[in-house]
Amino acid sequence: MKNSIAALLLAGVCALPLVATSATAEVVYNRGNAADPETLDQHKTQTVYEGHILRDLYEGLMAYSADGKCVAGVAKAWDVSPDGLVYTFTLRDDAKWSNGDPVVAGDFVYSLRRIEDPATAAQYSTIMYPIMNAEKVNKGELPKEELGVKAIDDKTLEITLNSPTPYFLGQLCHQSGLPVHPASVEKLGEDFSKPGNMVSNGAFTLAEFVPNSHIKLVKNPMFHDAADVKIDTVMYYPTEDRGAALRRFQAGELDSNNDAPVEQVDFMRENLGDQFRVAPYLGTYYYAVNTTEEKLADPKVRRALSMAIDREFLADDIWGGTMLAGYSLVPPGIANYGEPAYADYKDMDQLDREDAAKKLLEEAGYSEAKPLEVEIRYNTSENHKNTAVAIADMWKQIGVKTTLLNTDTKTHYANLREHAPFDFARAGWIGDYSDPQNFLMLVESDSGFNYAQWKNAEYDTLMDEAAKTVDLDKRATILFKAEKIFMENLPYVPLLYYSSLSLVSDKLHGWEDNLLNVHPSRWMSKD
Repeated sequence: MKNSIAALLLAGVCALPLVATSATAEVVYNRGNAADPETLDQHKTQTVYEGHILRDLYEGLMAYSADGKCVAGVAKAWDVSPDGLVYTFTLRDDAKWSNGDPVVAGDFVYSLRRIEDPATAAQYSTIMYPIMNAEKVNKGELPKEELGVKAIDDKTLEITLNSPTPYFLGQLCHQSGLPVHPASVEKLGEDFSKPGNMVSNGAFTLAEFVPNSHIKLVKNPMFHDAADVKIDTVMYYPTEDRGAALRRFQAGELDSNNDAPVEQVDFMRENLGDQFRVAPYLGTYYYAVNTTEEKLADPKVRRALSMAIDREFLADDIWGGTMLAGYSLVPPGIANYGEPAYADYKDMDQLDREDAAKKLLEEAGYSEAKPLEVEIRYNTSENHKNTAVAIADMWKQIGVKTTLLNTDTKTHYANLREHAPFDFARAGWIGDYSDPQNFLMLVESDSGFNYAQWKNAEYDTLMDEAAKTVDLDKRATILFKAEKIFMENLPYVPLLYYSSLSLVSDKLHGWEDNLLNVHPSRWMSKD
């Protein structure tokens, strides 16, 4: 036998054995993720970095397709009552947890109660407020058993809403709508999300989580569509340093990365061709303002600083034409809305804006002898650093002294969430669903994302009114009024509208550009 193989090799007949070997080889997807997750608890998540991983680990009632559409997940079918208030979901018969347990309607009852339970302290609790009694449960006014979610039987789930909600199915696609395995949470508490403990129901399971190094996911044989999952292992690597990520991508160490260094846009366009992707993205890049700081409590001061920022320069020169100048919180083109409430200085000449900004600062008591001094905090990224440096220079033109402070992404967002002292802090919001409410809810008084700690009773009243308004045109008018109040007060300073920047190897298949920039590994294959 050995002599026969040797003869074949000498004759150059080696293709067949190599093909057989490669066909059985493990397929590893090396995936760059712009930051390490702070948590893998779907009810405590708050960033897209966590969302990418959680979507691979779990499947909700609804799930994302390869092109970012919200499609059937654990629910194989659903009916909506004529009044739009009651959703009845029929679950798949073959949905299982990774330990072999069947996925049942009671798992979703438990999970939705958990995200609204005040003890969970979920950042995204408000996203499920359309569910009947959700807000009252979350505020401790009602027991969690009063939440409008009921298991009719193991395969039938009924969800009742407060009022018709046109974007509700889209909300169920979000990472906060993913289920937890009740027995694991009850037994292990917060440790349920650790490797070796986690029981998940998605295309992959959690094998390793080494902070600042990697997260390893392996194919879940219990997943109902496991036969069509082409990736065996997903290795997530944190890539806060976008320049280093580009070098790793060029070296073949990464098959994709969900961001790219904007200072090298020309290089990437010239050298990477179609492997450098720029696509429209439903998101706004902004600076949160600490409205509890005495020096920033006056809306005039916030307006002055906003007016002095040359957004066109940021979009074209700092971000290399990969972003658009942003003058509203809600990005244009969103569903169930018209044009957003743009800043009234949007079309003013930049020099005229600077003159007006100086006058506003003078009215607020600042001068060359008594300059306004502020700090900009940003999370690690050359893109964010370059933006902050440029804005500091713009503010210098109106007499403002600016210092910069950089921290890693996990620390940055933890500080914002816990309301650590700051003046200005970089943040961004990517739409969880295409509706203006998803952006405007950020600064409601009780929102976990209200980093500005801004409170405005008229704004909150309008948001409550919109939530009860069935007519979409009337609802859009109410939300527009709320956004106008936001733009007059500027608890956040909108800067840019996002485009997604991605590095995608030509050896990776199944990555489809989409407005939400979601790319579940389930749909990928690799040469």
